[in-house]
Amino acid sequence: MAWIEPAIAAYGVWALLIILYFESFGVPLPGESALVAAALLATRGDLEVEHVFLAAWTGAMLGDSTGYLIGRFGGRRLLKRYGPSLKLTPERLTRLETMAQTRGFLMVLTARFIVVLRQLNGLIAGSVGMPWSHFVVANALGAALWAGLWSFGVYYFADTFRRLI
Repeated sequence: MAWIEPAIAAYGVWALLIILYFESFGVPLPGESALVAAALLATRGDLEVEHVFLAAWTGAMLGDSTGYLIGRFGGRRLLKRYGPSLKLTPERLTRLETMAQTRGFLMVLTARFIVVLRQLNGLIAGSVGMPWSHFVVANALGAALWAGLWSFGVYYFADTFRRLI
């Protein structure tokens, strides 16, 4: 993780956008750490916090949307083939599909705040057949809330945290 701050310092919010894009459809990258690092760089004046937010929101949105499309057009087969090795039995898959149909909007909206679900959110939603129109709205709102919390929250409360330490 030592490469995060230097990469963002060197390439700016574009590095953040790319990290969050890939993390949001399943690549194991430290997206939240990168966002916090970028927000802290903004407190020093190295980046604009508004740009940090927009890069985070855009990367998260595009990454989850890519994950959704991957899940929609190939995820179901992968879940059936490799699901049991991940303890995703046919019964659990059926429950997940039912939950996606009844509570899918809330699942996608809140999954951004849970570490493993953040990376698999779009893949799962696409794989279980969540309607695109519901997914994209929930994804946009969830990404905005998450990006806002970790960019503006860190930016505005960094001085308070420094005084406590």
